[in-house]
Amino acid sequence: MSIWYWILLSNHIGISSTSFYFFCFSIAIPILPVFGYHYRDESFYIFTDRVARNIIICLNQFNNHNDFLRSQRRQKKKHYIVLWSSALNRLLPANLILCALMANIVLMLLLLHRLIFSSIAQETFDVRQHLSTVTRYEVSKGIKENAFDSSKIPDQCSPIHLNLVARHGTRAPTKKRMRDLEILSVQLKSLMQNAKEKGYSLEKLPSWLTGWSSPWKGKTKGGELIMHGEDEMYNLGIRIRERFQELFSDDYHPDVYQIRATQIPRASASAVAFGMGMFSGRGKIGAGNHRAFAVLSESRASDIMLRFHDCCQNYKVHRKQQEPAVFKLKEPVLDEITRSLAARYELNFTIKDTSTLWFLCKQEASLLDITNQACGLFSNDEVNLLEWTDDLEMFILKGYGKSLNYRMGVPLLEDVISSMEAAIKAKEEGYASGSYEKARLRFAHAETLVPFSCLIGLFLDGSEFDQIQKEKPLEYPLKPPQKRTWRGSTVAPFAGNNALVLYSCPENNTSKYFLQVLHNEQPIPMAGCGGTDFCPFQIFKEKIAAAHLKHSYDYLCNASMEKQPGSKSFVSQLFEMLSWILSGKNKDKASPKVEL
Repeated sequence: MSIWYWILLSNHIGISSTSFYFFCFSIAIPILPVFGYHYRDESFYIFTDRVARNIIICLNQFNNHNDFLRSQRRQKKKHYIVLWSSALNRLLPANLILCALMANIVLMLLLLHRLIFSSIAQETFDVRQHLSTVTRYEVSKGIKENAFDSSKIPDQCSPIHLNLVARHGTRAPTKKRMRDLEILSVQLKSLMQNAKEKGYSLEKLPSWLTGWSSPWKGKTKGGELIMHGEDEMYNLGIRIRERFQELFSDDYHPDVYQIRATQIPRASASAVAFGMGMFSGRGKIGAGNHRAFAVLSESRASDIMLRFHDCCQNYKVHRKQQEPAVFKLKEPVLDEITRSLAARYELNFTIKDTSTLWFLCKQEASLLDITNQACGLFSNDEVNLLEWTDDLEMFILKGYGKSLNYRMGVPLLEDVISSMEAAIKAKEEGYASGSYEKARLRFAHAETLVPFSCLIGLFLDGSEFDQIQKEKPLEYPLKPPQKRTWRGSTVAPFAGNNALVLYSCPENNTSKYFLQVLHNEQPIPMAGCGGTDFCPFQIFKEKIAAAHLKHSYDYLCNASMEKQPGSKSFVSQLFEMLSWILSGKNKDKASPKVEL
């Protein structure tokens, strides 16, 4: 809380009375978390400031009334004043002095508490954990939020099959975004020149900004898997093999360990790096005793398994219509931060500049481990808000914002379920080890991982799960400083993954086969299975998968959207688009187009 409020308070009513208010307030402090106010949250300090403000307002009114009473009392006889003093002595007992002393001690401790923890918060704020889907995998794994007590797998249960759906590892910016950074370099030079002509000293500008040029200047290609990404996938392969040694003890065969990837090079390269880790030491190639393995891909034009968003015509139409609306939601935040940057550095930044600087921050922090240049232009609060705009966009265009976003992934869900059913059949019929599939490993994109996470009901509570089963929209992710579960840095970082591990539990009385979901290698609750991470396979099929599988991919993606539940008519869609066009656009504003 602001110390100035309390100084002003003591000026109104005196030190002893103020201390008494502190004492009362300190009694209330321990119970504030019960009502949702926590000491490390901004809401706690907003609440305490509000209390202090309201007390001051009341005291102003009280003092005005006292001024009136004093003017009246001056005209009264002296013995009234004596009677008034006597009454005050009865109302203020002697132990109030002790209360005042205790209250001052409590106040100092509270102020010290805030100073310590606010400084710790400043020191521990790692911008690399706030880059949404541009977050590196090892950084994402260091984010400790939404702690979950995972189920203890019974000793009699053993894994019999594993499905992996993974995003590619850390990659370079695409050619289009590298061009944006080249344009930013020219724009910054122009802004600084204009500022000089207006007589500004430019002393507020950080030194790195003068003469800055893009780290990717001169590159003609982009979007490839970089070395960080190779390491992420290679080490992921090793860890999964070591964690599930029973599954990966057989000699490699493509029918036992099937590896699939999209035709996009960064995805197929991720599959190769993963396979090199998983099968390292299993062959005779090179010093690492590697062995060759197969990576299968479908044509990009017809890959409804891993690039269903590319083949779904209805989704393409929906996304194109939604992008302007998404930008409208982000615009107030971008506008506010742009004005703050302009005032802070005395440069006439535009929203487009702010968006590109934020993109540069994410690339520098994630790919180059530079956090004190572009990221240093923004305050921690601004970083949190910019991260939220990215998360909001992902939610609306790829996640729970509309059922089509994830239900178009039904071919992938069907493939996952059929592979597990085949493993159960092999177990029931006693197939020899090495004669049936034990793992199906897929490498794709955020546009694959995010919808799949939604299909299996991750990052939801029970009531939200009921809503998506009925194809009802969910509320948008909460804006900072409020906490939210939906964060791109944990939902779909680089190399983010979902592993669905099928267990055989022959001695279980309720179900012989269970499914555990690991998100980024950590157990995660499934809202559709009572919030547990260890779900009977039959319950998973009936409660989670069935509602999505009632429609075919062809129906969802190629049938007229006017005939689908909850869809808007062509006339209403056209009206919305015309309204957007007529509302006017600022050419300097950031393009709503999202890099895939």
